[in-house]
Amino acid sequence: MRGLGGKTAGALAYLHSAASISILHRDVKSSNILLDDHFTAKVSDFGASRFIPLDQTHIVTGIQGTFGYLDPEYYQTSQLTEKSDVYSFGVILLELLTGKKPIFSIEHENKQNLSMYFLQALQEKRYFDLVEDRVMKEGTKQELAEVIQLVATCLKFKGSERPTMKEVEYKLQSLRRIRKNGGRHIAEGNEETECLLSDSSYTFSDSVDQATEGTSRNYSLEKEFMWSHYNPR
Repeated sequence: MRGLGGKTAGALAYLHSAASISILHRDVKSSNILLDDHFTAKVSDFGASRFIPLDQTHIVTGIQGTFGYLDPEYYQTSQLTEKSDVYSFGVILLELLTGKKPIFSIEHENKQNLSMYFLQALQEKRYFDLVEDRVMKEGTKQELAEVIQLVATCLKFKGSERPTMKEVEYKLQSLRRIRKNGGRHIAEGNEETECLLSDSSYTFSDSVDQATEGTSRNYSLEKEFMWSHYNPR
């Protein structure tokens, strides 16, 4: 998951900040992430993409995207920013983490929005309830806690509170290096050596509380957002 996610995050980060002009994909979803024969992730389908001048932080445009992945802030304001892609990428990470589709059904219940379901589970301190059994076996709880925290920040309702794609890429690559180095983070360049999995310096409960701060007041807005889709006026 970290390898696939890190490469995809790197590609999106390049589009946002390394190209001569920023490119916002606007339809980031799992079906637009392709794997070649060497399992290298490639971002595809730029039909909905928009250019954004380097001196602007957003553009106002008609709503386009795929429900389940669509940034609710963009849906409400029509202001497309690079953080809209970050939200959609957070949903992809959530798919990998849970093994569920962005819009899924529970037995005898109506369709659920995976992002809302996940954030509600975090509010109720059910941190690992949605994590797929196979994923639980692949990593330690501390590693999964780091990924859960990252997903929660990507899914913040306010785009300004989400990380950039470059920050997401760095986080995923850091987790990958930790796994390769047996749980120890090796400093690179001017980076300070740190152990992200140290129990003495890391409290998962506090960290997730910070990541989901404000979710309760935004949760009703997200419910309204989903309700308007499934119950059009």
